[in-house]
Amino acid sequence: MNVNIQTVHFDADVKLVEYVTKKLEKLSTFHDRIVKVDVYLKLDNVVHNIKDKVAEISVHVPRHTFFVKASSKSFQESFDCALESISTQIKRKKQKMAVA
Repeated sequence: MNVNIQTVHFDADVKLVEYVTKKLEKLSTFHDRIVKVDVYLKLDNVVHNIKDKVAEISVHVPRHTFFVKASSKSFQESFDCALESISTQIKRKKQKMAVA
């Protein structure tokens, strides 16, 4: 599984990158043929004082790509919400493939 973490409008500290990487390892339990995972961490509304933290996750498996986007006041919270959503998508897709 190839993991690519990109940050937009800021530089991520080591703790955040380690947190994301550690959590992404759990995705392989849901699908055994994950080729690539792209994570985009962005600061939204940079002009205003209130900055929303956005996490986008894109998971590539053969013949399908899962994508989810979540935003909140912290990157960990955004990432956790996005990871939960994408895990659900992967599980649903795998169940449909098992039935077919």
